[in-house]
Amino acid sequence: MTIKHVSDASFEQDVLKASGPVLVDFWAEWCGPCKAIAPALEDLSNDRTGKIEVVKVNIDNNQQTPGRYGVRGIPTLMVFKGGQLTATKVGALAKNKLYEWVDSVI
Repeated sequence: MTIKHVSDASFEQDVLKASGPVLVDFWAEWCGPCKAIAPALEDLSNDRTGKIEVVKVNIDNNQQTPGRYGVRGIPTLMVFKGGQLTATKVGALAKNKLYEWVDSVI
């Protein structure tokens, strides 16, 4: 499953109104740790299809949404369920830690 890129304009529809849990990756092109975690997020998206959707928000192109949720450092990962923010992690996680965290919050 391909990771969807979400904008300020589509955030409400794609994340807050999603039927299941959504993991949002706040990232930027210039961010090394963001690039490092990207393959693990791809794998997670494929391995947890139907359990959680993974989406990305580019903070350079979309500044409203990261501001609304207090994103200070990237990568910041946030899990939303039923329109509510339920969990946050800042920084790149090792793949096994990413899976453990996601499995514990969905």
